[in-house]
Amino acid sequence: MAPGTDRKASYDASGESEEVVSTISNSMNPLQSPDASSEEPFTTYFDSKIPIPEDETHSCFSFRKLWAFTGPGFLMSIAYLDPGNIESDLQSGAIAGFKLLWVLMLATIIGLLLQRLAARLGVVTGLHLAEVCNRQYQKVPRIILWLMVELAIIGSDMQEVIGSAIAMNLLSVGKIPLWGGVLITIADTFVFLFLDKYGLRKLEALFGFLITIMALTFGYEYVTVKPDQGNLLKGLFVPYCQNCGTPQLEQAVGIVGAVIMPHNMYLHSALVKSRQVNRTNKREVQEANKYFFIESCIALFVSFIINIFVVSVFAEAFFEKTNENVSAVCTNASSPHSSLFPNNNKTLEVDIYKGGVVLGCYFGPAALYIWAIGILAAGQSSTMTGTYSGQFVMEGFLNLRWSRFARVLLTRSIAITPTLLVAIFQDVEHLTGMNDFLNVLMSLQLPFALIPVLTFTSLPSVMNDFANGLFWKIGGGVVILVVCSINMYFVVAYVMALNHMALYIGAAILSVIYLSFVAYLTWLCLIALGVSFLACGKTYHLGFAAHPELFLLNNVDADSVVTR
Repeated sequence: MAPGTDRKASYDASGESEEVVSTISNSMNPLQSPDASSEEPFTTYFDSKIPIPEDETHSCFSFRKLWAFTGPGFLMSIAYLDPGNIESDLQSGAIAGFKLLWVLMLATIIGLLLQRLAARLGVVTGLHLAEVCNRQYQKVPRIILWLMVELAIIGSDMQEVIGSAIAMNLLSVGKIPLWGGVLITIADTFVFLFLDKYGLRKLEALFGFLITIMALTFGYEYVTVKPDQGNLLKGLFVPYCQNCGTPQLEQAVGIVGAVIMPHNMYLHSALVKSRQVNRTNKREVQEANKYFFIESCIALFVSFIINIFVVSVFAEAFFEKTNENVSAVCTNASSPHSSLFPNNNKTLEVDIYKGGVVLGCYFGPAALYIWAIGILAAGQSSTMTGTYSGQFVMEGFLNLRWSRFARVLLTRSIAITPTLLVAIFQDVEHLTGMNDFLNVLMSLQLPFALIPVLTFTSLPSVMNDFANGLFWKIGGGVVILVVCSINMYFVVAYVMALNHMALYIGAAILSVIYLSFVAYLTWLCLIALGVSFLACGKTYHLGFAAHPELFLLNNVDADSVVTR
Protein backbone atom coordinates (compact mmCIF):
# COMPACT_ATOMS: atom_id res chain seq x y z
CA MET A 1 0.00 0.00 0.00
CA ALA A 2 1.27 3.49 -0.80
CA PRO A 3 2.48 5.50 2.16
CA GLY A 4 -0.06 8.23 1.52
CA THR A 5 -2.89 5.69 1.51
CA ASP A 6 -1.69 4.22 4.76
CA ARG A 7 -1.56 7.64 6.34
CA LYS A 8 -5.06 8.47 5.18
CA ALA A 9 -6.34 5.27 6.69
CA SER A 10 -4.72 6.08 10.01
CA TYR A 11 -6.21 9.56 9.93
CA ASP A 12 -9.79 8.36 9.39
CA ALA A 13 -10.39 6.56 12.64
CA SER A 14 -13.82 5.46 11.53
CA GLY A 15 -12.40 3.90 8.39
CA GLU A 16 -14.93 5.75 6.33
CA SER A 17 -13.62 7.54 3.28
CA GLU A 18 -14.79 11.01 2.35
CA GLU A 19 -16.57 11.23 -0.95
CA VAL A 20 -14.36 13.31 -3.17
CA VAL A 21 -15.92 16.17 -5.07
CA SER A 22 -15.88 15.35 -8.74
CA THR A 23 -16.04 17.64 -11.69
CA ILE A 24 -14.38 19.56 -14.49
CA SER A 25 -15.07 19.45 -18.07
CA ASN A 26 -12.07 18.76 -20.18
CA SER A 27 -9.47 16.08 -20.38
CA MET A 28 -7.27 17.88 -17.90
CA ASN A 29 -8.44 18.83 -14.44
CA PRO A 30 -7.60 22.50 -13.82
CA LEU A 31 -7.12 21.70 -10.14
CA GLN A 32 -5.19 18.47 -10.42
CA SER A 33 -1.80 17.99 -8.85
CA PRO A 34 1.07 18.51 -11.23
CA ASP A 35 3.07 15.49 -12.26
CA ALA A 36 4.99 14.43 -9.73
CA SER A 37 7.34 14.13 -8.08
CA SER A 38 7.79 12.17 -5.09
CA GLU A 39 10.05 14.82 -3.72
CA GLU A 40 9.16 16.17 -0.33
CA PRO A 41 7.79 19.71 -0.03
CA PHE A 42 10.69 22.10 0.37
CA THR A 43 10.61 23.83 3.73
CA THR A 44 12.75 26.86 4.36
CA TYR A 45 11.49 27.98 7.75
CA PHE A 46 10.37 26.30 10.90
CA ASP A 47 12.57 23.23 10.40
CA SER A 48 12.72 22.93 14.17
CA LYS A 49 9.11 23.21 15.22
CA ILE A 50 7.90 24.38 18.61
CA PRO A 51 6.61 21.41 20.65
CA ILE A 52 3.19 21.58 22.29
CA PRO A 53 3.17 20.51 25.97
CA GLU A 54 0.79 17.83 27.14
CA ASP A 55 -1.58 19.02 29.86
CA GLU A 56 -3.63 16.15 31.23
CA THR A 57 -5.15 18.23 34.04
CA HIS A 58 -6.97 20.62 31.69
CA SER A 59 -8.64 18.65 28.93
CA CYS A 60 -10.86 21.44 27.54
CA PHE A 61 -8.54 24.43 27.80
CA SER A 62 -4.96 24.92 28.88
CA PHE A 63 -3.10 28.22 29.19
CA ARG A 64 0.16 26.33 28.76
CA LYS A 65 -0.99 25.07 25.37
CA LEU A 66 -2.37 28.48 24.40
CA TRP A 67 1.02 30.01 25.20
CA ALA A 68 2.75 27.37 23.05
CA PHE A 69 0.46 28.19 20.12
CA THR A 70 0.80 31.97 20.65
CA GLY A 71 2.88 33.72 18.02
CA PRO A 72 1.59 33.20 14.46
CA GLY A 73 -1.61 35.15 15.13
CA PHE A 74 0.28 38.18 16.43
CA LEU A 75 2.61 38.16 13.42
CA MET A 76 -0.49 37.97 11.21
CA SER A 77 -2.14 40.85 13.10
CA ILE A 78 0.70 43.21 12.21
CA ALA A 79 -0.82 43.52 8.71
CA TYR A 80 -3.79 45.18 10.49
CA LEU A 81 -1.38 47.74 11.97
CA ASP A 82 0.80 48.62 9.00
CA PRO A 83 1.27 52.26 7.92
CA GLY A 84 -1.46 51.86 5.28
CA ASN A 85 -3.97 50.93 7.98
CA ILE A 86 -2.78 53.71 10.28
CA GLU A 87 -3.23 56.22 7.47
CA SER A 88 -6.71 54.87 6.73
CA ASP A 89 -7.55 55.22 10.45
CA LEU A 90 -6.45 58.83 10.76
CA GLN A 91 -8.19 59.81 7.52
CA SER A 92 -11.36 58.10 8.74
CA GLY A 93 -11.26 60.14 11.94
CA ALA A 94 -10.49 63.42 10.15
CA ILE A 95 -13.14 62.91 7.42
CA ALA A 96 -15.99 61.17 9.28
CA GLY A 97 -15.24 61.60 12.98
CA PHE A 98 -16.33 58.59 15.04
CA LYS A 99 -19.07 57.59 12.57
CA LEU A 100 -17.14 54.82 10.80
CA LEU A 101 -15.80 52.94 13.83
CA TRP A 102 -18.45 50.26 13.33
CA VAL A 103 -17.11 49.70 9.80
CA LEU A 104 -13.63 49.16 11.25
CA MET A 105 -15.01 46.65 13.77
CA LEU A 106 -16.99 44.80 11.09
CA ALA A 107 -13.97 44.67 8.77
CA THR A 108 -11.81 43.28 11.58
CA ILE A 109 -14.38 40.55 12.36
CA ILE A 110 -14.59 39.61 8.67
CA GLY A 111 -10.79 39.56 8.55
CA LEU A 112 -10.74 37.20 11.55
CA LEU A 113 -13.12 34.75 9.87
CA LEU A 114 -11.06 34.74 6.67
CA GLN A 115 -7.82 34.30 8.63
CA ARG A 116 -9.43 31.29 10.32
CA LEU A 117 -9.78 29.60 6.94
CA ALA A 118 -6.14 30.30 6.03
CA ALA A 119 -4.88 28.98 9.38
CA ARG A 120 -6.98 25.81 9.14
CA LEU A 121 -5.58 25.11 5.67
CA GLY A 122 -2.02 25.26 7.01
CA VAL A 123 -2.77 23.21 10.13
CA VAL A 124 -4.72 20.42 8.43
CA THR A 125 -2.63 19.99 5.28
CA GLY A 126 0.82 20.93 6.53
CA LEU A 127 1.16 23.10 3.42
CA HIS A 128 0.66 26.82 3.15
CA LEU A 129 -1.64 28.44 0.61
CA ALA A 130 1.04 29.11 -2.02
CA GLU A 131 2.19 25.47 -1.87
CA VAL A 132 -1.38 24.23 -2.23
CA CYS A 133 -1.95 26.53 -5.23
CA ASN A 134 1.28 25.23 -6.77
CA ARG A 135 0.06 21.64 -6.48
CA GLN A 136 -3.55 22.25 -7.46
CA TYR A 137 -3.70 24.79 -10.28
CA GLN A 138 -2.38 24.24 -13.78
CA LYS A 139 0.82 25.96 -14.88
CA VAL A 140 -0.57 29.10 -16.60
CA PRO A 141 -3.15 29.99 -13.91
CA ARG A 142 -0.52 29.26 -11.26
CA ILE A 143 1.97 31.71 -12.79
CA ILE A 144 -0.69 34.41 -13.23
CA LEU A 145 -1.77 33.90 -9.63
CA TRP A 146 1.81 34.21 -8.42
CA LEU A 147 2.32 37.45 -10.37
CA MET A 148 -0.88 38.94 -8.97
CA VAL A 149 0.08 38.09 -5.39
CA GLU A 150 3.58 39.49 -5.94
CA LEU A 151 2.01 42.77 -7.11
CA ALA A 152 -0.01 42.90 -3.88
CA ILE A 153 3.12 42.28 -1.81
CA ILE A 154 5.05 44.97 -3.67
CA GLY A 155 2.22 47.47 -3.13
CA SER A 156 1.99 46.66 0.56
CA ASP A 157 5.76 46.73 0.93
CA MET A 158 6.01 50.18 -0.61
CA GLN A 159 3.58 51.57 1.96
CA GLU A 160 5.37 49.82 4.83
CA VAL A 161 8.91 50.82 3.89
CA ILE A 162 7.92 54.39 3.07
CA GLY A 163 6.03 54.53 6.39
CA SER A 164 9.27 53.68 8.19
CA ALA A 165 11.14 56.26 6.11
CA ILE A 166 8.57 58.97 6.93
CA ALA A 167 8.91 58.15 10.64
CA MET A 168 12.70 58.54 10.40
CA ASN A 169 12.25 61.83 8.57
CA LEU A 170 10.01 63.14 11.36
CA LEU A 171 12.30 61.91 14.13
CA SER A 172 15.35 63.52 12.49
CA VAL A 173 13.51 66.80 11.82
CA GLY A 174 13.94 66.29 8.08
CA LYS A 175 17.66 65.47 8.20
CA ILE A 176 17.13 61.89 6.94
CA PRO A 177 15.59 62.14 3.44
CA LEU A 178 12.95 59.69 2.26
CA TRP A 179 15.41 57.62 0.20
CA GLY A 180 17.80 57.47 3.16
CA GLY A 181 15.05 56.12 5.40
CA VAL A 182 14.22 53.49 2.76
CA LEU A 183 17.85 52.31 2.65
CA ILE A 184 18.04 52.15 6.46
CA THR A 185 14.79 50.17 6.59
CA ILE A 186 16.08 47.71 3.99
CA ALA A 187 19.33 47.20 5.92
CA ASP A 188 17.80 46.67 9.36
CA THR A 189 15.09 44.39 7.91
CA PHE A 190 17.84 42.07 6.67
CA VAL A 191 19.32 42.01 10.17
CA PHE A 192 16.03 41.35 11.97
CA LEU A 193 14.97 38.63 9.52
CA PHE A 194 17.86 36.43 10.54
CA LEU A 195 16.83 36.51 14.19
CA ASP A 196 14.88 33.30 13.68
CA LYS A 197 18.24 31.54 13.41
CA TYR A 198 18.42 32.10 17.19
CA GLY A 199 14.98 30.60 17.73
CA LEU A 200 11.43 31.31 16.59
CA ARG A 201 10.40 32.41 20.06
CA LYS A 202 12.96 35.24 20.01
CA LEU A 203 11.64 36.42 16.65
CA GLU A 204 8.05 36.29 17.90
CA ALA A 205 9.12 38.19 21.03
CA LEU A 206 10.56 40.96 18.83
CA PHE A 207 7.23 41.32 17.03
CA GLY A 208 5.44 41.33 20.38
CA PHE A 209 7.75 44.13 21.53
CA LEU A 210 6.98 46.21 18.40
CA ILE A 211 3.22 45.73 18.91
CA THR A 212 3.67 46.87 22.52
CA ILE A 213 5.46 50.02 21.30
CA MET A 214 2.54 50.78 18.98
CA ALA A 215 0.04 50.26 21.80
CA LEU A 216 1.98 52.57 24.13
CA THR A 217 2.69 55.34 21.60
CA PHE A 218 -0.77 55.52 20.05
CA GLY A 219 -2.26 55.00 23.52
CA TYR A 220 -0.29 58.06 24.68
CA GLU A 221 -1.84 60.12 21.88
CA TYR A 222 -5.28 58.83 22.90
CA VAL A 223 -4.79 59.83 26.55
CA THR A 224 -3.37 63.22 25.53
CA VAL A 225 -6.30 64.09 23.22
CA LYS A 226 -9.00 62.64 25.56
CA PRO A 227 -11.67 61.67 22.99
CA ASP A 228 -15.34 61.83 23.95
CA GLN A 229 -16.20 58.31 25.14
CA GLY A 230 -19.91 58.67 24.40
CA ASN A 231 -19.26 59.51 20.75
CA LEU A 232 -16.73 56.71 20.56
CA LEU A 233 -19.20 54.07 21.83
CA LYS A 234 -21.95 55.42 19.58
CA GLY A 235 -19.68 55.23 16.53
CA LEU A 236 -18.66 51.70 17.49
CA PHE A 237 -22.07 50.14 18.06
CA VAL A 238 -24.52 52.21 15.98
CA PRO A 239 -24.16 51.10 12.32
CA TYR A 240 -25.21 54.39 10.82
CA CYS A 241 -23.42 57.39 9.32
CA GLN A 242 -25.52 60.51 9.75
CA ASN A 243 -25.06 63.29 7.16
CA CYS A 244 -22.43 61.27 5.32
CA GLY A 245 -21.69 61.89 1.66
CA THR A 246 -19.35 60.53 -1.00
CA PRO A 247 -16.06 61.25 0.89
CA GLN A 248 -17.31 59.31 3.93
CA LEU A 249 -18.56 56.42 1.76
CA GLU A 250 -15.22 56.20 -0.04
CA GLN A 251 -13.45 56.28 3.30
CA ALA A 252 -15.61 53.40 4.57
CA VAL A 253 -14.67 51.39 1.49
CA GLY A 254 -11.03 52.31 2.06
CA ILE A 255 -11.18 50.94 5.62
CA VAL A 256 -12.30 47.52 4.37
CA GLY A 257 -9.62 47.53 1.68
CA ALA A 258 -6.89 48.49 4.14
CA VAL A 259 -7.84 45.92 6.78
CA ILE A 260 -8.26 42.79 4.61
CA MET A 261 -4.98 42.28 2.78
CA PRO A 262 -4.36 39.48 0.24
CA HIS A 263 -0.80 38.54 1.20
CA ASN A 264 -1.85 38.04 4.81
CA MET A 265 -3.78 34.87 3.88
CA TYR A 266 -0.61 33.36 2.46
CA LEU A 267 1.41 34.49 5.48
CA HIS A 268 -0.92 33.10 8.15
CA SER A 269 -1.31 29.72 6.45
CA ALA A 270 2.51 29.39 6.53
CA LEU A 271 3.12 30.66 10.06
CA VAL A 272 0.91 28.00 11.67
CA LYS A 273 3.30 25.34 10.36
CA SER A 274 5.77 26.42 13.05
CA ARG A 275 4.04 24.29 15.70
CA GLN A 276 4.54 20.56 16.09
CA VAL A 277 1.22 18.91 15.28
CA ASN A 278 0.82 15.21 14.56
CA ARG A 279 -1.53 15.27 11.59
CA THR A 280 -2.33 11.57 11.91
CA ASN A 281 -4.08 12.43 15.18
CA LYS A 282 -7.45 14.07 14.60
CA ARG A 283 -7.65 15.31 18.20
CA GLU A 284 -4.34 17.16 17.89
CA VAL A 285 -5.44 18.82 14.64
CA GLN A 286 -8.73 19.91 16.26
CA GLU A 287 -6.80 21.22 19.25
CA ALA A 288 -4.38 23.18 17.04
CA ASN A 289 -7.27 24.74 15.11
CA LYS A 290 -8.95 25.73 18.37
CA TYR A 291 -5.90 27.36 19.97
CA PHE A 292 -4.81 29.13 16.79
CA PHE A 293 -8.30 30.62 16.47
CA ILE A 294 -8.30 31.78 20.11
CA GLU A 295 -4.87 33.34 19.62
CA SER A 296 -6.02 35.07 16.42
CA CYS A 297 -9.02 36.50 18.29
CA ILE A 298 -6.74 37.94 21.00
CA ALA A 299 -4.22 39.29 18.48
CA LEU A 300 -6.84 41.00 16.30
CA PHE A 301 -8.57 42.42 19.39
CA VAL A 302 -5.26 44.08 20.36
CA SER A 303 -4.80 45.44 16.84
CA PHE A 304 -8.41 46.67 16.83
CA ILE A 305 -7.86 48.62 20.07
CA ILE A 306 -4.74 50.25 18.60
CA ASN A 307 -6.68 51.20 15.46
CA ILE A 308 -9.42 52.70 17.66
CA PHE A 309 -6.77 54.84 19.39
CA VAL A 310 -5.71 56.36 16.06
CA VAL A 311 -9.24 56.92 14.70
CA SER A 312 -10.39 58.50 17.99
CA VAL A 313 -7.42 60.87 18.23
CA PHE A 314 -8.06 62.37 14.80
CA ALA A 315 -11.85 62.24 15.15
CA GLU A 316 -11.74 64.24 18.38
CA ALA A 317 -9.03 66.73 17.49
CA PHE A 318 -9.27 67.27 13.74
CA PHE A 319 -12.75 66.35 12.47
CA GLU A 320 -14.16 69.25 10.37
CA LYS A 321 -10.99 71.29 10.83
CA THR A 322 -9.89 73.43 7.87
CA ASN A 323 -6.42 74.13 6.51
CA GLU A 324 -6.79 77.68 7.80
CA ASN A 325 -7.43 76.46 11.37
CA VAL A 326 -4.40 74.18 11.33
CA SER A 327 -2.14 76.71 9.62
CA ALA A 328 -2.90 79.31 12.29
CA VAL A 329 -2.17 76.87 15.15
CA CYS A 330 1.07 75.65 13.53
CA THR A 331 2.21 79.23 12.93
CA ASN A 332 1.52 80.16 16.56
CA ALA A 333 3.42 77.06 17.68
CA SER A 334 6.39 78.14 15.50
CA SER A 335 6.28 74.81 13.70
CA PRO A 336 8.77 74.46 10.83
CA HIS A 337 6.03 72.58 8.93
CA SER A 338 3.35 75.31 8.95
CA SER A 339 3.81 75.83 5.19
CA LEU A 340 2.34 72.35 4.62
CA PHE A 341 -1.16 73.74 5.17
CA PRO A 342 -2.40 76.44 2.76
CA ASN A 343 -4.33 79.29 4.30
CA ASN A 344 -7.76 78.38 2.87
CA ASN A 345 -11.10 77.03 4.07
CA LYS A 346 -10.78 73.56 2.52
CA THR A 347 -11.25 70.60 4.83
CA LEU A 348 -8.00 69.34 6.32
CA GLU A 349 -6.46 66.40 4.46
CA VAL A 350 -3.94 64.32 6.37
CA ASP A 351 -1.63 61.37 5.86
CA ILE A 352 0.82 59.77 8.29
CA TYR A 353 3.38 62.56 7.69
CA LYS A 354 0.96 65.48 8.01
CA GLY A 355 -0.80 63.67 10.85
CA GLY A 356 2.37 63.74 12.94
CA VAL A 357 2.93 67.40 12.10
CA VAL A 358 -0.62 68.36 13.12
CA LEU A 359 -0.31 66.47 16.42
CA GLY A 360 2.94 68.34 17.09
CA CYS A 361 1.28 71.71 16.39
CA TYR A 362 -1.70 71.06 18.68
CA PHE A 363 -0.21 68.96 21.47
CA GLY A 364 3.49 69.76 21.49
CA PRO A 365 6.68 68.23 20.06
CA ALA A 366 6.38 65.17 22.32
CA ALA A 367 3.16 64.16 20.54
CA LEU A 368 4.93 64.40 17.16
CA TYR A 369 7.96 62.33 18.19
CA ILE A 370 5.90 59.69 19.99
CA TRP A 371 3.66 59.44 16.92
CA ALA A 372 6.76 58.96 14.74
CA ILE A 373 8.04 56.17 17.04
CA GLY A 374 4.69 54.39 16.69
CA ILE A 375 4.78 54.72 12.89
CA LEU A 376 8.37 53.44 12.87
CA ALA A 377 7.33 50.36 14.87
CA ALA A 378 4.37 49.80 12.52
CA GLY A 379 6.51 50.18 9.40
CA GLN A 380 9.38 48.07 10.68
CA SER A 381 7.25 45.17 11.89
CA SER A 382 5.02 45.08 8.80
CA THR A 383 8.05 45.28 6.50
CA MET A 384 9.47 42.14 8.13
CA THR A 385 6.19 40.21 7.93
CA GLY A 386 5.79 41.43 4.35
CA THR A 387 9.21 40.02 3.54
CA TYR A 388 8.21 36.68 5.02
CA SER A 389 5.04 36.76 2.91
CA GLY A 390 7.11 37.40 -0.21
CA GLN A 391 9.40 34.48 0.52
CA PHE A 392 6.58 32.06 1.32
CA VAL A 393 4.74 33.06 -1.85
CA MET A 394 7.79 32.79 -4.09
CA GLU A 395 8.98 29.51 -2.58
CA GLY A 396 5.49 28.02 -2.66
CA PHE A 397 4.55 28.98 -6.22
CA LEU A 398 7.99 28.47 -7.80
CA ASN A 399 9.27 25.70 -5.52
CA LEU A 400 12.63 27.46 -5.14
CA ARG A 401 15.54 25.58 -3.62
CA TRP A 402 18.05 28.39 -3.30
CA SER A 403 20.17 29.36 -0.35
CA ARG A 404 18.37 31.44 2.21
CA PHE A 405 20.43 34.59 1.54
CA ALA A 406 19.74 34.32 -2.21
CA ARG A 407 15.99 33.99 -1.58
CA VAL A 408 15.90 36.96 0.80
CA LEU A 409 17.95 39.05 -1.63
CA LEU A 410 15.68 38.21 -4.58
CA THR A 411 12.37 38.79 -2.78
CA ARG A 412 13.64 42.00 -1.20
CA SER A 413 14.95 43.31 -4.52
CA ILE A 414 11.66 42.69 -6.31
CA ALA A 415 9.70 44.56 -3.64
CA ILE A 416 12.20 47.28 -2.77
CA THR A 417 13.34 48.50 -6.21
CA PRO A 418 10.09 50.38 -7.04
CA THR A 419 9.97 51.69 -3.47
CA LEU A 420 13.44 53.17 -3.74
CA LEU A 421 12.62 54.80 -7.09
CA VAL A 422 9.52 56.42 -5.55
CA ALA A 423 11.56 57.62 -2.56
CA ILE A 424 14.21 59.21 -4.79
CA PHE A 425 11.82 60.99 -7.15
CA GLN A 426 8.90 61.76 -4.83
CA ASP A 427 8.76 64.37 -2.07
CA VAL A 428 7.82 63.22 1.44
CA GLU A 429 5.06 65.82 1.55
CA HIS A 430 3.26 64.59 -1.58
CA LEU A 431 2.72 60.86 -1.19
CA THR A 432 -1.08 60.77 -0.82
CA GLY A 433 -1.70 60.16 -4.53
CA MET A 434 0.72 57.25 -4.55
CA ASN A 435 -0.96 55.70 -1.49
CA ASP A 436 -4.36 55.90 -3.22
CA PHE A 437 -2.91 54.05 -6.21
CA LEU A 438 -1.33 51.37 -4.00
CA ASN A 439 -4.60 50.84 -2.15
CA VAL A 440 -6.33 50.30 -5.51
CA LEU A 441 -3.59 47.88 -6.57
CA MET A 442 -4.02 45.76 -3.42
CA SER A 443 -7.80 45.87 -3.67
CA LEU A 444 -7.55 44.36 -7.15
CA GLN A 445 -5.47 41.45 -5.85
CA LEU A 446 -7.85 40.47 -3.04
CA PRO A 447 -9.78 37.79 -5.03
CA PHE A 448 -6.48 35.99 -5.70
CA ALA A 449 -6.14 35.14 -2.03
CA LEU A 450 -9.75 34.83 -0.86
CA ILE A 451 -11.06 32.63 -3.70
CA PRO A 452 -8.26 30.01 -3.46
CA VAL A 453 -8.48 29.79 0.34
CA LEU A 454 -12.26 29.18 0.19
CA THR A 455 -11.79 26.69 -2.68
CA PHE A 456 -9.27 24.49 -0.92
CA THR A 457 -10.77 24.62 2.57
CA SER A 458 -14.07 23.43 1.04
CA LEU A 459 -12.58 20.34 -0.59
CA PRO A 460 -12.90 17.09 1.43
CA SER A 461 -10.05 15.64 -0.63
CA VAL A 462 -7.80 18.37 0.77
CA MET A 463 -9.21 18.97 4.24
CA ASN A 464 -10.70 15.55 4.97
CA ASP A 465 -12.99 15.80 8.03
CA PHE A 466 -12.06 19.48 8.41
CA ALA A 467 -13.53 20.67 5.11
CA ASN A 468 -15.92 23.62 5.36
CA GLY A 469 -19.49 22.71 6.22
CA LEU A 470 -22.52 24.20 4.49
CA PHE A 471 -22.58 27.24 6.82
CA TRP A 472 -18.95 28.15 6.10
CA LYS A 473 -19.30 27.47 2.39
CA ILE A 474 -22.29 29.81 2.04
CA GLY A 475 -21.12 32.32 4.63
CA GLY A 476 -17.57 32.39 3.29
CA GLY A 477 -18.80 32.78 -0.27
CA VAL A 478 -21.11 35.67 0.66
CA VAL A 479 -18.41 37.42 2.73
CA ILE A 480 -15.85 37.13 -0.06
CA LEU A 481 -18.38 38.38 -2.62
CA VAL A 482 -19.23 41.39 -0.44
CA VAL A 483 -15.59 42.23 0.33
CA CYS A 484 -14.52 41.94 -3.32
CA SER A 485 -17.52 44.02 -4.45
CA ILE A 486 -16.68 46.75 -1.94
CA ASN A 487 -13.10 46.83 -3.19
CA MET A 488 -14.25 46.93 -6.82
CA TYR A 489 -16.34 49.99 -5.98
CA PHE A 490 -13.19 51.62 -4.60
CA VAL A 491 -11.28 50.76 -7.79
CA VAL A 492 -14.04 52.09 -10.09
CA ALA A 493 -14.29 55.32 -8.07
CA TYR A 494 -10.52 55.80 -8.39
CA VAL A 495 -10.49 55.18 -12.16
CA MET A 496 -13.48 57.49 -12.75
CA ALA A 497 -11.63 60.28 -10.95
CA LEU A 498 -8.73 60.11 -13.42
CA ASN A 499 -10.71 62.03 -16.08
CA HIS A 500 -8.66 60.85 -19.06
CA MET A 501 -10.07 58.92 -22.03
CA ALA A 502 -6.86 56.96 -22.74
CA LEU A 503 -6.79 55.78 -19.13
CA TYR A 504 -10.44 54.75 -19.37
CA ILE A 505 -9.73 52.66 -22.47
CA GLY A 506 -6.68 51.04 -20.88
CA ALA A 507 -8.65 50.30 -17.72
CA ALA A 508 -11.46 48.73 -19.78
CA ILE A 509 -9.06 46.38 -21.61
CA LEU A 510 -7.33 45.35 -18.39
CA SER A 511 -10.72 44.85 -16.75
CA VAL A 512 -11.76 42.27 -19.34
CA ILE A 513 -8.56 40.26 -18.79
CA TYR A 514 -8.77 40.64 -15.01
CA LEU A 515 -12.44 39.64 -14.75
CA SER A 516 -11.87 36.64 -17.03
CA PHE A 517 -9.24 35.25 -14.67
CA VAL A 518 -11.37 35.98 -11.61
CA ALA A 519 -14.27 34.19 -13.34
CA TYR A 520 -12.04 31.16 -13.96
CA LEU A 521 -11.04 30.96 -10.28
CA THR A 522 -14.67 31.50 -9.26
CA TRP A 523 -15.79 28.65 -11.52
CA LEU A 524 -13.38 26.25 -9.83
CA CYS A 525 -14.41 27.58 -6.42
CA LEU A 526 -18.11 27.01 -7.13
CA ILE A 527 -17.37 23.44 -8.18
CA ALA A 528 -15.48 22.93 -4.91
CA LEU A 529 -18.46 24.38 -3.03
CA GLY A 530 -20.66 21.67 -4.54
CA VAL A 531 -22.20 23.32 -7.61
CA SER A 532 -21.52 20.17 -9.60
CA PHE A 533 -23.50 21.02 -12.74
CA LEU A 534 -20.77 23.54 -13.64
CA ALA A 535 -18.46 20.59 -14.27
CA CYS A 536 -20.34 19.96 -17.51
CA GLY A 537 -20.87 16.27 -16.90
CA LYS A 538 -17.26 15.11 -16.63
CA THR A 539 -15.96 13.56 -13.43
CA TYR A 540 -12.46 14.10 -12.16
CA HIS A 541 -11.13 14.29 -8.67
CA LEU A 542 -10.40 17.68 -7.22
CA GLY A 543 -7.80 18.11 -4.56
CA PHE A 544 -5.02 15.87 -3.35
CA ALA A 545 -6.80 12.59 -4.09
CA ALA A 546 -3.95 11.48 -6.35
CA HIS A 547 -1.21 12.34 -3.89
CA PRO A 548 -2.57 12.27 -0.33
CA GLU A 549 0.95 11.94 1.03
CA LEU A 550 1.55 15.57 0.09
CA PHE A 551 -0.65 16.89 2.82
CA LEU A 552 -1.65 14.45 5.50
CA LEU A 553 1.56 14.53 7.47
CA ASN A 554 3.65 17.20 5.86
CA ASN A 555 5.96 14.27 5.09
CA VAL A 556 6.51 13.43 8.73
CA ASP A 557 6.02 9.76 9.42
CA ALA A 558 3.78 8.91 12.32
CA ASP A 559 6.50 7.04 14.15
CA SER A 560 8.88 10.00 13.85
CA VAL A 561 6.55 12.45 15.55
CA VAL A 562 7.84 13.38 18.97
CA THR A 563 5.87 11.69 21.70
CA ARG A 564 4.22 14.26 23.88
